[in-house]
Formats: sequence, C-alpha cells, structure tokens
Amino acid sequence: MEDDLRRFSSTELANATGDVLAAAAQEPVQITRCGKPRFVVLTTERFAELNGRRDSRLSVHVDDLDDAEAANLIARLQERTEED
Repeated sequence: MEDDLRRFSSTELANATGDVLAAAAQEPVQITRCGKPRFVVLTTERFAELNGRRDSRLSVHVDDLDDAEAANLIARLQERTEED
C-alpha cells in the first residue's frame, strides 16, 4: 500500500497544507521526512474502515424518500457538484 500512496514531504505539508489535505480527502497520502515515510494522512471515514468500525451510512431507495428527504438529497448533491 505504501508504494501506491501519493507522497508529500514534511516541508510541503508545512507550506501547502491545503494541497495536502485536498489530496488526503481523495485518498490517503504519505508524509515523508528526510526522504523516509513517516506518516499517513487520511479521512476519518477511511480510518474507521481500516479499524473495522461499522459504516454508519444508510442505504435507501429514492422511491422510499419523503419530500423533505428528497429535497435534502437534491440540495446536498447540488452542493457537491458545485464544489468539484
């Protein structure tokens, strides 16, 4: 797994924290110090998965949503597409 990770130096982490966190939001990233792997930054969701914690998300068919839930879903989807 370590070889597949995107890498940032500790200097890059200090100078471009936003870039490192943006990358870590997409996939785990490795932080190196003096060229050696030292840390991995990942989302709390991915961390929970790796620790075997149960996923608390709920799966529901769209036909089973009430009007308020459907409106909330549409609003959240629109927010996410605008972020990208």
